[in-house]
Amino acid sequence: MTGRVEGKVAFITGAARGQGRSHAIRLAEEGADIIAIDACERVGNGPVEPATEADLAETVRQVEALDRRIVATKADVRDFAQVKKAVDDGVAELGRLDIVSANAGISGTPQQTAEMSEEEWGVMLDVNLAGVWRTAKAAIPHLKAAGGGALVFTSSEAGLRGFQNVGHYVSAKHGVVGLMRTLALELAPHRIRVNAIMPTQVDTPMIMNDAIFELFSPDDPSKEAFTKVSQSMNALPIPWVEPVDISNALLFLASDEGRYITGVPLPVDAGAQLI
Repeated sequence: MTGRVEGKVAFITGAARGQGRSHAIRLAEEGADIIAIDACERVGNGPVEPATEADLAETVRQVEALDRRIVATKADVRDFAQVKKAVDDGVAELGRLDIVSANAGISGTPQQTAEMSEEEWGVMLDVNLAGVWRTAKAAIPHLKAAGGGALVFTSSEAGLRGFQNVGHYVSAKHGVVGLMRTLALELAPHRIRVNAIMPTQVDTPMIMNDAIFELFSPDDPSKEAFTKVSQSMNALPIPWVEPVDISNALLFLASDEGRYITGVPLPVDAGAQLI
């Protein structure tokens, strides 16, 4: 099947690499034009090196190679004015907005919740929760103008249950689910559907780093040891999913195939919620 979002325009945050780039490419493969943003600089004190403007340019190259249009901007989801301008400018160039992927997020440094600084707590919630709200706030007027659309938030398995040493991340991802459910009710009269995707570990730089290896396997902080621990957390015999697995879920929720699905936290987690 092809052309599942033909003629539509999608706004994707955190699009320079990882899941965000995968989302841009997958939607472009199915006919969408793209509005893309990424901060392209370090946010917080997490262990992962930030995406760069060169990374964002590579996303642009890959989308354009699919013969789709893309408007890409360096913008930070902590700044509503930046997000709004990026969306407004993208819609002015591409003509409309139908799909929103609020994907941008950070992982932070793992530590006991009571030992976190106010700054660490605040930055995490500012990006991973308030950033989703700002994305929605900037996009909703355009979705209403289009007569409806789909908002899809990236939450996490950590939005369904607790995990030690990442209390700020868990709290933000739980908050995303609450925001999703509220907006699903508020926006239903406008034919705007709102859902969340709940991934398990995904093979991206946010997961594949030494800090995460140490968090999950402190006695042997290696990728090999992390692979075994991560696999034990999933019901299916795999240690993680690929970015395209999340992109395929986004595509389904954003397409007409998901036209009556709203208010749903959709696990793409290899059965992790069952463990």
